[in-house]
Amino acid sequence: MTWTGTWRNQYGSTLVITDEAAGRVAGSFRTALPDSGFHGRDFPILGVHQGDCISFAFAGPTPSGDMVCSFTGLLRDGLLQTVWYVVADKAVDGDGKRPWPHAVMANADTFERR
Repeated sequence: MTWTGTWRNQYGSTLVITDEAAGRVAGSFRTALPDSGFHGRDFPILGVHQGDCISFAFAGPTPSGDMVCSFTGLLRDGLLQTVWYVVADKAVDGDGKRPWPHAVMANADTFERR
């Protein structure tokens, strides 16, 4: 199994893995979603892999404040099935407070090798 290459999810976001040596992965991620704080640039990723399991993350300053995103997934039948979490520092509620529950988003994506 090799992880290197370009992977695209159901929304058109792109994961490029350029290195997979010694159980680690490196590369970049670019979201296709215009409403994401990460939209508009490539973010370097770092992560780990073991067999058909992988996890990677990226972070940076965004128009939505400092953000970090992590993906964890499993390769099955040529598809990388993942769950992800995004944590945003500037997330606020209706009262203008920055409570923890409003700072976290979670979902699932499926990537296909291109």
